[in-house]
Amino acid sequence: MRIDNDNLIVQKSKSFAIRCVNLYKYLVDNKNEYVMSKQMLRCGTSIGTNVKEAMRGQSKADFGAKMNIALKEANETEYWLEIMQETDYLTKSEAESMLSDCRELLKLLTSIVKTTFTNK
Repeated sequence: MRIDNDNLIVQKSKSFAIRCVNLYKYLVDNKNEYVMSKQMLRCGTSIGTNVKEAMRGQSKADFGAKMNIALKEANETEYWLEIMQETDYLTKSEAESMLSDCRELLKLLTSIVKTTFTNK
């Protein structure tokens, strides 16, 4: 499989990773929050790394497995964003902006995983 930087999921997952890095810096600098933000940073940036790795998958199964890991990481990221909103580390509007992007990734990744494993 080839890497295609014009690929929608590659672009969106990288943009989301950058947003996660910036959110992490904000939470550490302004809210003195280190634990949940670190977890969110790890899983939020892992989405894009797994997507990028999937693009060079050795087989369709390898591609699907990496995309499935990216899907799981997106799901975990959504969880941490919800927790940070519900504990008032993020305002509703701050959280909703990130959650919207995260949920878009979840939809895209779910579609990719389903398509990959049903079209064998």
